[in-house]
Amino acid sequence: MFDNRIAVEPAPARKGQNVTIAYKGLLANSGADNMWLHYGFDGWNTTATVPMSRDFDSSFHATIVAGGNREINFCFKDSANNWDNNNGWNWKCDIS
Repeated sequence: MFDNRIAVEPAPARKGQNVTIAYKGLLANSGADNMWLHYGFDGWNTTATVPMSRDFDSSFHATIVAGGNREINFCFKDSANNWDNNNGWNWKCDIS
C-alpha cells in the first residue's frame, strides 16, 4: 500500500505481469459513481485509460499489465471528468 488512498499489488510490479491498482482517494470518498485509471509507463509513455471496478468498501480497482521497463505512472478520473493526480505529482510504481 502506498498510503491510505492507493494500493498496488504486487509492488514493485513485475514486468509483463498483472498489477492491480486500488483507489480510495478524494473522488471515491466524494461519491463518484464510476472511476477510470489513466496510466502510462516510464514517464507517461504509451498511455491508456481503463474503467475501474467498484469494491464493497466503495474503493475502486483495475488490473493492468506492467508493460514498461522502469515504472508505471498513474492517476484517476471520475465520470464528471474530475481528476485526482496527487496534487500534480501523480503516482508511480517501480517495475522490477
